[in-house]
This record gives sequence, structure tokens and C-alpha cells, in this order.
Amino acid sequence: MMKLADIIDENVEELAALDTVDNGKLFGLSKDWEIPGVAECLRYYAGAADKIHGETLKMSRELQGYTLREPMGVVGHIIPWNFPTSAFFLKVAPALAAGCTMVVKPAEQTPLSALYCGHLAKQAGVPDGVLNVITGFGPTAGAAICSHMDVDKVSFTGSTEVGRLVMQAAAMSNLKPVSLELGGKSPLIIFDDADVDKATDLALLGVLSNKGEICAAGSRVFVQEGIYDEFVKKLSEKAKTWVVGDPFDPKVRQGPQANKTQFDKILSYIEHGKREGATLLTGGRPCREKGYYIEPTVFTNVTDNMVIARDEIFGPVMSLMKFKTVDEAIKRANDTRYGLAAGIVTDNLNVANTVSRSISSGIVWINCYADLDMDCPFGGYKMSGFGKDFGMEALYKYLHVKSVVTPLYNSPWL
Repeated sequence: MMKLADIIDENVEELAALDTVDNGKLFGLSKDWEIPGVAECLRYYAGAADKIHGETLKMSRELQGYTLREPMGVVGHIIPWNFPTSAFFLKVAPALAAGCTMVVKPAEQTPLSALYCGHLAKQAGVPDGVLNVITGFGPTAGAAICSHMDVDKVSFTGSTEVGRLVMQAAAMSNLKPVSLELGGKSPLIIFDDADVDKATDLALLGVLSNKGEICAAGSRVFVQEGIYDEFVKKLSEKAKTWVVGDPFDPKVRQGPQANKTQFDKILSYIEHGKREGATLLTGGRPCREKGYYIEPTVFTNVTDNMVIARDEIFGPVMSLMKFKTVDEAIKRANDTRYGLAAGIVTDNLNVANTVSRSISSGIVWINCYADLDMDCPFGGYKMSGFGKDFGMEALYKYLHVKSVVTPLYNSPWL
């Protein structure tokens, strides 16, 4: 794994270029941040591989007990198209460290980097049969992985709708365990005491990063009434300066949507917002003559029951809403079937503590957004799934816990 990390470092530009060609991701961001992060992910779990151990148990009877952690066996990984290389190794690295073999199916829209990663793994000396990459469509290749009797575990990242199908197939075969990292409709809550300049920057990054194709996108932005008007004014000014264009151009901040299906879906949600009475503050249209480019889009006067406030759009579309009190913000933020992430912007420690403990989501960012770290588990509540990526939690989901019990003395019953 350490050698593979070194090889990744040697092939940063190739992997970044493959993801940009396949997905429209910003090349510079992938080259400088995402792909180097993949190498660090491998090193992190390589360091954990020889530290897997169980516990000695304090038994209430005259018994000696301890636990072992053992690899689950064959793991099926089904990875999404929005972060092809990162998602590949966020699943592969902990499963390798746990001692599992695996079959990896990349999304049909973005197969190139996964195939190249399989090639690099072979160069690093990963034995044949340990890391297997297959391409194909969800209803065929993905369904085969989920329903196969010789696959012992499935890890899936994608939509909530497909997550249901993964669970059903796993249950109908050998009742294999699954871990699911699914959709989100994450709230970003900005309080009156926030620095408006910083808050608008966070809000834009939270929903426009990776052209909005990010499961933890802060697409519902709640702003307290005391700074709402100033926030709207500055947000509108900044959104209009956001540069959309060729993802290989270092001056560009937003590339094209990943494919025509996603492009059309986002535009249809924008039309929904207009029909339901939301006010289009900025954007809302395709841009550039060729390609699947969409202007950064901000709606105001959004109500909680509108489609654009409830459904995961997975694109550069923000729903902006006003609130009065802390209790109102908590109630409205939790009024969603999802629970992946949330953000809070405030200088009030009491407010930050109260809200972070009251929001039903797997991660809460305070005065930052989408800041991920290898030590920090990431995964959802409610219909955003279960099971964690990042941290030691990700390693444990590929390990069985076995208990071993021995009597301290001869049993009087024998």
C-alpha cells in the first residue's frame, strides 16, 4: 500500500486528467488536492494494517474472554461518478488494510481512472485476484455484485434510490451486510453575528464546489434575518463573478456537469423552482455555446415545502431562506429525509454547541464547510445511509468481530 501511494504520487497528473476528461472536474484542484489526498489515504490505512486487534474482556463469570477482528472476505465496492479516484481509494484502502479481497465497479460514466488505478495497483505488487476492477452498468454489473452469493459485503456510494436496491439485493442473496453513503440536502445555518463576507464565501463554496455534484453540498442556506438583506446583496455580487468554463483552465472555478442526464435534471429543477414561486436571484441558465455548463444559481423566497428545498439536485443550485430564532433554524434544518452534513456560521460558542448537538446529521462543520480529514469519520443519518468513510470507523466496517471464550476452571457441569 505504501508503494502504491508512491506510484499515485508519480501519476498525479494522469489521474487528474482522466477524471477531468470523464467528469468535468477542475484539473488544477484534482492535481493539487484530490489526487495527493488519495495517496495520503493509502498511507493512513497502510499504517493501520498492523494495528488491528481485539480486546480482552472483563467477564462477569469465571471465564476468560477476548475478541478478534477478522476480514469479512470478498467485498463489492460500487463507487460514484462525482469523485471517481477519491471514492475508489476511500473504499479500497481500508478494505485492503483489513485483509479483504474485492471487486470494484466504477460508475459507467467515469470508468477511466478506476481502470488506471487497477493498473497501478498491479505495478505496486498487489497480488492478482485481490483487487479486481470491472466496468458495466448498475442494473447488470452492479446488481450482480449485490446479489452474488460469494460476495460477503457491499459498500455503495450513490443515490438513496439505488441504495434501496442494493439493500434489497443483498438481503435476497446471502444477507450480506451493506454500508451506504447516500444523498443529502444539507443545511448551512448562518447567524446574525457572522462575518458576512466570510459567510457568503462559505455558502458559495458549499454549493458550487465540484459544480454542485457533491453529496454534502450545503444547498439549503438559512440566514438569520438581521443580516439577510446584506447577505443576499453580497452573495449576488460574488456569484456573478464566479468563472464557469474549461476545467483545464486554471482561472475557471466551475466546469461542466458530468453528463447530459445530470445537466437536464438540474435545469428541470431550476424550472420547478420558478414554477413554485421562488425568486431567481442569479443564474438559472445554461452557459457557453457547447458543453453541459450551468450558471451558478441562487433562489430566494424559498419555502421548506418546495421541491428545490427538499430534493437533492446535485448541481450548482442554492435555496436561500430567512429565519428568526435558533429553535426555528434547528427545526427547519432537521425537516428533511436526509442527514448527511450540516454547517453553522457563528461566533457564539453556546449557539454553536446547541445547534451542532441538535442537528440530525453525520457531520457538522462550524465556521467552515466540507473540510474533510482522514481521521474524521464521514457518513450519514436517516436516508443518507449508514457506515462511515474516513478514520478507523471505515476500517472496522470491513472486519468481523469474533468472541473467544475459555473457562478459567473445569466446569462443574462436566
